[in-house]
Amino acid sequence: MNLSRRCLLLGLSAATAATLAACTGSSDNNPAAGGSAAGGELSGEITFQTWSLKNEKFTPYFEALIKDFEEHNPGTTIKWIDQPGEGYEEKVLQQANSGELPDVINLPEGFAYKLAKVSQLVDLRDADKALLGSYVQGAVDAYTYDDVKGGTFGYPWYLGTDVCWWNTEMLAKAGLDAANAPHDLDTYLEWCKTAAAQQVYLASSMPTVTDIKDYGVEVFDGEKFVFNTDKAAELLDKYVEVYKAGAMPAEVLNDNYTGNAMMFTQEKVGFTTATGSFVNQMTNDSPNLLDKVAVSPRFTVAPLFIQGLSVSAASKNPNLALAFAQFATNNANQVEFVKLAQGFMPGTVEGNENPDSFTGDVSSDLMKEAIDLAATAMPKAEIAKPIAYSDDMQSYVQQQFALALKGDISSKKALDAAVAYCNDNLGD
Repeated sequence: MNLSRRCLLLGLSAATAATLAACTGSSDNNPAAGGSAAGGELSGEITFQTWSLKNEKFTPYFEALIKDFEEHNPGTTIKWIDQPGEGYEEKVLQQANSGELPDVINLPEGFAYKLAKVSQLVDLRDADKALLGSYVQGAVDAYTYDDVKGGTFGYPWYLGTDVCWWNTEMLAKAGLDAANAPHDLDTYLEWCKTAAAQQVYLASSMPTVTDIKDYGVEVFDGEKFVFNTDKAAELLDKYVEVYKAGAMPAEVLNDNYTGNAMMFTQEKVGFTTATGSFVNQMTNDSPNLLDKVAVSPRFTVAPLFIQGLSVSAASKNPNLALAFAQFATNNANQVEFVKLAQGFMPGTVEGNENPDSFTGDVSSDLMKEAIDLAATAMPKAEIAKPIAYSDDMQSYVQQQFALALKGDISSKKALDAAVAYCNDNLGD
């Protein structure tokens, strides 16, 4: 499953139940009320597809959203369908191949890219370029593809980004204080070594291609992978030193690695990164941990996890499809959605500038603090990895990095092998 979707789905499935107030979507906030973005009255029927969101938590929201739109636009019908979480990409590709792609469809940026490449989606810059300025810029950029005419193929819908989570009890044992949490990578790595001297683990994951990007190394130049540089080797060498110092659990390098968040909830490590919804996971898995957890901003570039709504280029009612996609993603409706999807942010600039508008129902002060930090970071958040970087590539790259950390090969050899594999498998 796509990384960003996995992070978002985990948060949505773990979120505590809440009651959704009926979505009003007044005409002041409704670009579709009374007519289409292209002008003229709206009429007819379209199909709207979501991804694993039809359940007792979110169904009332979507029913209210659709009712509101149809009341604003008499003579329109929105048929809502939902697909299961697993196998979604395969289902979407099957729909596209058979000419049955829904008119408005929930897609992460990677899925949208594949469909845009074969002219299956509407370029929203052509449809209404000015409106795109109301969405978070990094999120708009995530759906803008240089090799597809520079077009934008999705309205940002709901977003997530990581913050840093610290086990204050473990930090205290190591003589460290979350109030002075690291603001840069080198300080964090020194913290890892300091903690290891007191038999405390902080480092809970290997470096990744994203870490290399955040270190200032170009990963993909638009045609091929190019991250096997001396600067990238310098970064990898820093982690080699951390591993040699005994500051990283050996299981981080193994195939049975359960992930940094899980290791944190098990109190095997004192640090992790996660979205604001991580509070829900801790509440479910390790409630006694909550009283000894502190949060701080990311000390590297905040990653952007994103879901968006795209419009099918084959829609028989493009004006209605475009109008509904704009309506569903306007600020008022996005704010109502993330009131339910606690721990995540709307895709609009206005929403992220006013996190109080969607955190009023959040009962956890810790989650509120995490959301505030995430909303502050959102304007500069970036997609974590290139669209061309597949899961198979990631697995191979991490294997090479593990060999380097263990000292079996040099960092430069690991990077050379990783880049060669990625380029050999481009387009698969």
